[in-house]
Amino acid sequence: MQQTTARLILRPPMAEDLARLFAIYGDPATNQFNPAGPLTDIHQAENLLDGWLRHWDKNAYGQWAIAAREAPEHVIGFGGIALYNYLDVERLNLGYRFDAAAWGKGFATELGTTALAHAFKELEAEQVFALVRPSHLASIGVLEKIGMQRFSELDDVPGQPQSLVYIARRT
Repeated sequence: MQQTTARLILRPPMAEDLARLFAIYGDPATNQFNPAGPLTDIHQAENLLDGWLRHWDKNAYGQWAIAAREAPEHVIGFGGIALYNYLDVERLNLGYRFDAAAWGKGFATELGTTALAHAFKELEAEQVFALVRPSHLASIGVLEKIGMQRFSELDDVPGQPQSLVYIARRT
């Protein structure tokens, strides 16, 4: 299901998005806070995209492909609400990753606000979580700006500082 915001088009991903997914998720700049690092080959991107498509088929929601309204054919990022395993607990998770050229323009805040509204109004979710690395100050700022609050920590990356867990609750 496609959504629009003041500046963005949010649509389900398609097989044709593979090259942009690999370009964004394979870029070292977009992975500077990702302990796993960037994707290194197209097959990793195919597996990621296949998982997103299966999530959409099963749940009728998931990660969106994101484009600016002024250039709807050019995907600038991926993000939204999807089920995600926090170690052994499945949670509704807000996540996003934007092309470095799209940073600093408020797109993550716009996406996050819309994704939370979708989760609470359309999916009738009671709560949405987000994971963030403790050194990723820009993403922490986005999560706090959209009303998420620090909830706990998760020791999900061996040998690294614990991830911060944020939560938003339906009001």
